[in-house]
Amino acid sequence: MLRHGTLRSTTWSPGRRRALAGASAAVVCLGAALGACAGAGGGGGYVAVGGAGRSGPVDASPTGSVTMVPLDGSKGGGTTSPGTAGSPSGATGSGPGPAQADNGPVPSTPDRPSPTGTGPGGGWGAGDGRTTPAPAPPDPAPAPTAPPAPAALSWGEPVTADGDQRWCQKVTVGFRNSGGTAVRSGSVTFGTHVIGALGIDWSTVRTSEALPVPIGAGARTDHTWTVCLDAWRVPLGMHIETRDLSVQWK
Repeated sequence: MLRHGTLRSTTWSPGRRRALAGASAAVVCLGAALGACAGAGGGGGYVAVGGAGRSGPVDASPTGSVTMVPLDGSKGGGTTSPGTAGSPSGATGSGPGPAQADNGPVPSTPDRPSPTGTGPGGGWGAGDGRTTPAPAPPDPAPAPTAPPAPAALSWGEPVTADGDQRWCQKVTVGFRNSGGTAVRSGSVTFGTHVIGALGIDWSTVRTSEALPVPIGAGARTDHTWTVCLDAWRVPLGMHIETRDLSVQWK
């Protein structure tokens, strides 16, 4: 036989056999460790062996029961049936919180009446529930009194009567004060006429007398004077007549 090259034969020594067996054992242990880690996830995992299957869409629907957990951290009690993930099947979950109802905001609670507000009858409430009556309104100020009206004196016609002498005569006059103030002072002036035997008016003599004061407001009074002239003014056969008068008063 012709030799074209060098033929090397492999000789397995006992040391090399032991090293190869140790490496195989390490590969087996590694595979066992991977299988144990996959099973620790709670779903009984598997270790893929062999080539990958055909590519395409994968059905990710859960095959067991799913527990719904709200985002606020509270744990719901409802479960969903397989194939309907995300839809609660029971009414045992936690209800809506007090701040939000299903159909809208929770109605606000009406305010309580303040214990210091006004009580019945217009009083003010006290701290123990009693009411204090409202203070009485002040008395209205009296209206200013108008000043009294001034005196207003009026009089009637003189009423005469014969005196003891032919030159004297009794004269009565009535007065009335219709004003609001009394007449305090004044005088009355008589006009006495000298009449002759044939009825001729020879002269008129004026004499003054004091008023019968005071004459109060609304009062009425009559007064009589004796009016006399000088004797020589009334000769024998003549007489006097007091026919007119004038009054001054205040």
